[in-house]
Amino acid sequence: MGKVMITETILRDAHQSQAATRMRTEDMLPACDVLDKVGYYSLECWGGATFDSCLRFLNEDPWERLRKLKAALPNTKLQMLFRGQNILGYRHYADDVVDEFVRLSIKNGIDVIRIFDALNDPRNLEACIKATKKYGGICEVALSYTISPVHTEEYFVELALKLEKMGADNICIKDMANLLLPYDAYSLVKKLKQALRPTTLVHLHTHNTTGTGDMVNLKAIEAGVDIVDCALSPMGNGTSQPATESLVATLRGTEYDTGIDLNLLTQATDHFRGVAQKLTEQGILDPKVLKVDVNTLKYQVPGGMLSNLINQLKQAGKSDKLYEVLAEVPRVRKDFGYPPLVTPTSQIVGTQAVMNVITGERYKMNPKESQGLMAGEYGTLPAPVNEEVRKKIIGDRKVITCRPVDDPHYGAKHLDEFRKEIGQYYTQEEDVLSYALFPQVAEKFFIARQASQLKLDNSVRDEKNNAMPI
Repeated sequence: MGKVMITETILRDAHQSQAATRMRTEDMLPACDVLDKVGYYSLECWGGATFDSCLRFLNEDPWERLRKLKAALPNTKLQMLFRGQNILGYRHYADDVVDEFVRLSIKNGIDVIRIFDALNDPRNLEACIKATKKYGGICEVALSYTISPVHTEEYFVELALKLEKMGADNICIKDMANLLLPYDAYSLVKKLKQALRPTTLVHLHTHNTTGTGDMVNLKAIEAGVDIVDCALSPMGNGTSQPATESLVATLRGTEYDTGIDLNLLTQATDHFRGVAQKLTEQGILDPKVLKVDVNTLKYQVPGGMLSNLINQLKQAGKSDKLYEVLAEVPRVRKDFGYPPLVTPTSQIVGTQAVMNVITGERYKMNPKESQGLMAGEYGTLPAPVNEEVRKKIIGDRKVITCRPVDDPHYGAKHLDEFRKEIGQYYTQEEDVLSYALFPQVAEKFFIARQASQLKLDNSVRDEKNNAMPI
């Protein structure tokens, strides 16, 4: 045993789970000097929903955010979350797009890429693993943890061995809904540590939705886990990760001591307390996400998904239907072949559950994403689906059985096509990827960026013209 390492999630998953990913770069930078001195294994700060949120809601360039964070955190490894063949979008992208995204992520400052596939389909992880190794990143591949008749310990150990063979440096247990209970965590970590090479680090990612997160981390540490994810307390706990300070204090003076100085964490906490306060005042950070809900074990709803469901129902004026929707989620999941609930499957299952409840008739309305999941567009589902429901959703459409991106009907565009389409908006090579992932959102962002540049140019010119001659 020995020192346990911590990945800090305050700059990514913490605010994604609690505040719909609305923290701005300007809220992050003042704390970077302190964060950089802590001695974390890594700082998760990019990927997941941050990319979409920057462009769609915050009018920020996600690439610019990454460059600024890299400059402000020179001594700490930066980590991102990467959805395999989905990259950070909601469909599969061609291999050359995946390769280019990995190349530019690493070039702009990412050190550790945590790669996962919502269905644990290794075919959807292949291209990203290869690219991460090719460009010198640390390749951390995740097991999307869930509970179902097919998701046994043996299933996860076998999957981990397969991923290690494919090139994983670290194996992450990605427990996005805090379903992994403490003694199960102990057992799974023990088995993984015994089965994997000694050089392969085991990293645990959990949340505190059911209030068991701290205990899950502690039992995993006793079983020999190498790294755990935590979030500083202003946005820790609840649907987010267990609080960093609590774990550091718990382990101090033991054989697992993290070596992290609590005084440094307190300085960072002071800053983020103000940020959390601001997000609460703006109505973005909903206090509901901080409450312990053991029903999560029944519904298997991860933090980000819970805040999305709350928002969807709020917009539809149906906030009182939350528990009906939560009860519908596991039923939809069973019909859909027990996919783990993580982006994008969490959104697909969640939205379908919302529609089933709001319309009053199950599967009367089916978003195209539900149709895609049932048609094999996302990969192989872990268990057989409810064929009656599949017929209601996709009719007689043929189900894809190869790697989805290789199916000729899937229509995955290549990098060159995106380069041609972006045309007049191009100002940096990264723009092509922003456009490839979110065409309409990115185009809107590019137009606003051009307008603000034009405004800036005009004001500089006016200043020059109005300058008094010497």
